[in-house]
Amino acid sequence: MAFGIKRGELQEWKEKVKSGEIAFLTHFWIHPRFNGITTVTKAGCCDLHKLIKWGHQYGLKEEWIHKRDKYPHFDLIGDTQLEILKKEGQWNQINRFFEHK
Repeated sequence: MAFGIKRGELQEWKEKVKSGEIAFLTHFWIHPRFNGITTVTKAGCCDLHKLIKWGHQYGLKEEWIHKRDKYPHFDLIGDTQLEILKKEGQWNQINRFFEHK
């Protein structure tokens, strides 16, 4: 279940993804398989080659890409999520969703 984002934020992420940008969207998230994980970041780009290449620099495997419609993306969670957000300079998302880190 996703929550904590506004419709406009989702639309902005979709537009960036469709335009070929590597775009990030973090939201609160609860899933029974991931006890203790409260957020997920979707790192997406419609250019699969670009997304694969981007993911490789962080040790992400091509088969982890969710190939959904026009919005292929990696789901980033846990320590990897925060590490990538920091390296990508996504400070607004870090400050909003990881106040204590």
